[in-house]
Amino acid sequence: MTSDRRIALLLDVVDQAFDRRAWHGTALWGSVRGLTPREALWRPGPRRHNIWEIVLHTTYWKCIVRRRLTRDPGLVFPRAGSNWPGLPAKPDAAAWRRDVALLKEQHRLLRAVIARFPAARLAARGWRSTWTNAQHVYGIASHDLYHAGQIQLLKALKGR
Repeated sequence: MTSDRRIALLLDVVDQAFDRRAWHGTALWGSVRGLTPREALWRPGPRRHNIWEIVLHTTYWKCIVRRRLTRDPGLVFPRAGSNWPGLPAKPDAAAWRRDVALLKEQHRLLRAVIARFPAARLAARGWRSTWTNAQHVYGIASHDLYHAGQIQLLKALKGR
């Protein structure tokens, strides 16, 4: 665990947005946990994202923020596509489990980078970005919460 209070605070924000109890309500992991592939594939209308796509999108950005923080050009998202990666060719239960596991793994890897991040570099610009490293970390937490809210709304619209 880090001894720097700034890093500890960033980790707390990231954790609350992803899988910890927080005053704001359901975090990203809580919004996804227990969903079936059928529920994850439901669309509220044409050209609207479904939960599965949102999961892949949030997973992708966890990887990109980790790449920016580590400044590692060799770090690539393990799925084809960017920003909104496509659904698997066979979107079945096994594929859903793999993509949900990928979300958890990318979060774990990002969290590990944040825990080791040099606090002296928080105010510096992120690699290939106009945002600071601290803004990337706060931003990914905000991104998780934004999409957790979307998922909760989609679940309500679907009647879950």
